Amino acid sequence: MNNQRILLSLFAIYLVFAILLNSVGTVILQVINSYGVSKSAASVLEGFKDIPIGIVSFLVASQLPRFGFKRAMLTGLGIVTAACLCMPLLPGFWTAKLLFLCVGVSFALVKVAVYSSIGLLAGDRKEHAGMVNTLEGVFMVGVLGGYWLFSAFIDSADPTSTAWLNVYWVLAGICALAFVLLWTTEMDESGTRVDGDSPLQEFFAMLRLVAKPLVCIYVISAFVYVLIEQGIGTWLPTFNNEILKLPAAMSVQATSIFAAGLAVGRLGAGAIMRRMHWYPVLNSCLLAMAALVVLTLPLADNVQANPEINWLNAPVAAFILPLIGLFMAPIYPAINSVMLSSLPKHQHSAMTGLLVIFSALGGTTGSLITGSVFEAYDGQFAFYLSLVPIGMILLSLYFFRRAVERDGGADFTGVAASAPH
Repeated sequence: MNNQRILLSLFAIYLVFAILLNSVGTVILQVINSYGVSKSAASVLEGFKDIPIGIVSFLVASQLPRFGFKRAMLTGLGIVTAACLCMPLLPGFWTAKLLFLCVGVSFALVKVAVYSSIGLLAGDRKEHAGMVNTLEGVFMVGVLGGYWLFSAFIDSADPTSTAWLNVYWVLAGICALAFVLLWTTEMDESGTRVDGDSPLQEFFAMLRLVAKPLVCIYVISAFVYVLIEQGIGTWLPTFNNEILKLPAAMSVQATSIFAAGLAVGRLGAGAIMRRMHWYPVLNSCLLAMAALVVLTLPLADNVQANPEINWLNAPVAAFILPLIGLFMAPIYPAINSVMLSSLPKHQHSAMTGLLVIFSALGGTTGSLITGSVFEAYDGQFAFYLSLVPIGMILLSLYFFRRAVERDGGADFTGVAASAPH
């Protein structure tokens, strides 16, 4: 089994889904302009993506070792390739809903398979943490590239134009290339399931994981984190357009700063985590996030529209606020690696399924709350509200650390293991 080729395939798959999953904010802005959809109606696109992720993960995560991780990833790539082709061929708001429905179903299969495959490749916990951080860093590179890819097809001079739909021809081609790369890559999936267990036994084994205090606190932490990330990331293009008065294409491009911060933070987090305990690092990041929100949002007050706006005279808030991604970056990979490296390999699929379920619920909740507040009040107030979940995750991480120190010293099959750091 060629580990480097498998990692390349996993990175390529995650890159594809990074662009598609995080295009929600851009597509929300475009369907509002192109199809005359209201903000509250457009916000359901997040739900069309995240709810299927949660449902499919709940139903199939425990069964993926039986189905096969490679087969699951190929299935997901095939579905999204077809969905991308539908966007320019059958333009309409309903097609956008269909796209994100397909993306959600596919990502549920892909994320569980990708995370579980890392467990097959990593030799120890440090290597596991490094791979997870690199994978999530590649994901954010895809997000960053996606913003610029979409902005290249947006016609700022004509907000109602549907020329942006042509980006999906390119995305369909990228999906097809990732499919071929994985299809031609050999994977050894032995050791991923317990022999003799029935599908029903495997499903209930996944549910029993939630009863563990460590797992319960972990999924709450993941839920709150994704609520923050999606609430900000999904609505930042609209914030840039309506509050900071940037043109549509520039609004999307400015959001790439947020993705760049996440990418740099996650790619660099592996080196930091090898030298420092994860808990003080994450607490420092959360406090920096809160400080950035409090100090930056006043700079967005009363911004006047400027027909000659460019990168040299854009409001300073357009450059500073997205830097919250830099401090947000290490949180998600760190808690995931701490949790997964505490478990035997045959439980990685079920645990990743729980992670995907609660991450999906958090993403939908964050987008809907931010979109509703954005419409009822304004974008500044909606972003100020991010201070509430930041405080919540500070509290949840305190209990997560205590649970790791208490319960993380043994895996859930009773075999002794050292606590991860």
